[in-house]
Amino acid sequence: MEVICGSMFSGKTEELIRRLRRAEMAGQNVEIFKPKMDTRYSEEDIVSHNQNKIRSTAVDYPGEILLLASNCDVVAIDEAQFFDESIVDVANNLANSGIRVVIAGLDMDFLGRPFGPMPNLMATAEYVTKVHAICRRTGNLANYSMRTSQGNDLVELGETESYEAVSRRVFIDEVLSKQRRK
Repeated sequence: MEVICGSMFSGKTEELIRRLRRAEMAGQNVEIFKPKMDTRYSEEDIVSHNQNKIRSTAVDYPGEILLLASNCDVVAIDEAQFFDESIVDVANNLANSGIRVVIAGLDMDFLGRPFGPMPNLMATAEYVTKVHAICRRTGNLANYSMRTSQGNDLVELGETESYEAVSRRVFIDEVLSKQRRK
């Protein structure tokens, strides 16, 4: 099992697509899944921020993946943070049966806390790749997805109009300044 994690705009989906294209070039049977709720770019494809895309199947819950992943050499899951904890068992069941499982997702939510099932997926994976965006304010590595919109729900689908990838220093300064204003 392989996990690709990081902040928004860090290239997680781009890296997932790169690995899947290589598997396809090697003649492997690849199936890709994403949460049905993620319709930002496409209902049928996973799409990176710079518009690279690959066909996928949208599912409502992780158990569907087990039903649809027969005869696969590689199973990929994008935006895994949006699934419930049962995705961990699904991924491990697939990996235990000899299927290569490649998972991408946000490692932290907009409050800087571990996001959903991602910590457990990272703990059980053989390989974890953490990718980073660049903070446009400081030029340093950005590993936080800071919400710039006013919503407080844990899940708020959005792109650059709602989120900004920032460094630790910017994230801490922004969080502290919001707390001071309260």
